[in-house]
Amino acid sequence: MDQFGCQMSGGGGDRSGPDQPGVITLEDLESFSEDQLTDSGNGSLEEEGKAMEEDDSDQLLQYWQNVARGHQVEVSQEMAEPIQQLTTNNQGRSNRERIPFTLLTRKEKCGELLYEKRHYEKGYWACITMHEDTYEQSICYGFMRIMRYICHQNTLGDYLGMTLPIITVVRTNENHSVVAHDVTVAYYLPYEYQAQPPQPQDDEITIELWPATTVYTRPFTGPTNEVTIINQINAMVEQLDSPGAYVNDSFIVAGYTNPAHINRQNEIWFLERR
Repeated sequence: MDQFGCQMSGGGGDRSGPDQPGVITLEDLESFSEDQLTDSGNGSLEEEGKAMEEDDSDQLLQYWQNVARGHQVEVSQEMAEPIQQLTTNNQGRSNRERIPFTLLTRKEKCGELLYEKRHYEKGYWACITMHEDTYEQSICYGFMRIMRYICHQNTLGDYLGMTLPIITVVRTNENHSVVAHDVTVAYYLPYEYQAQPPQPQDDEITIELWPATTVYTRPFTGPTNEVTIINQINAMVEQLDSPGAYVNDSFIVAGYTNPAHINRQNEIWFLERR
């Protein structure tokens, strides 16, 4: 499977238990800005006024660190600036660019969407493949490094802007019962940077031109952990007519909303075989 680059690397891994918590993504920061900042435990930020302007970065970092500990992830002090910058720049939801696609077909049954077939044009993505001890850790650490690239660790030294969805590429074993811990996190560069992508300062993040591709996609709600991903892969397999039409060991999870929300909006993507 070589139609993509770094995002298709991976290896074996153990499956987490059903009580494994969901993962942290960039949108946790947006959720914090909209929901949590109004109740920081010591009164709202609005009530605290100017005093908060001096130390809100530390409070954001502390909140992020507290959440991350529940996922066995450590958030370093160097994340304070990108956390604050991303939160500040994403106060409104209207500025998040959607990755463009062409809808080819849509299959429904009794009014329920079974799957869509979409075509995505070629485009530049920033991606990093992580090799942590657990699947959740790989995703969390990968997102934090992509976040630093988005916020300031790029050749422009500026905030690049959010695009949706943020995707993770996973690999499974042959019978789709185990998800590898080696996970690729990928961010589609906004339209204005597609012609000349800013380069990352992190030498493990690569800017790749992914070719045009067709995907079969099925929506689902709720957390994205190893158990739910396996369930969604197997559910999608049952819906597709031809097993030979898609890549059988690499899949994409597309996230559109904060994973802390009960009704998080996600999609599972199957890549059409070339």
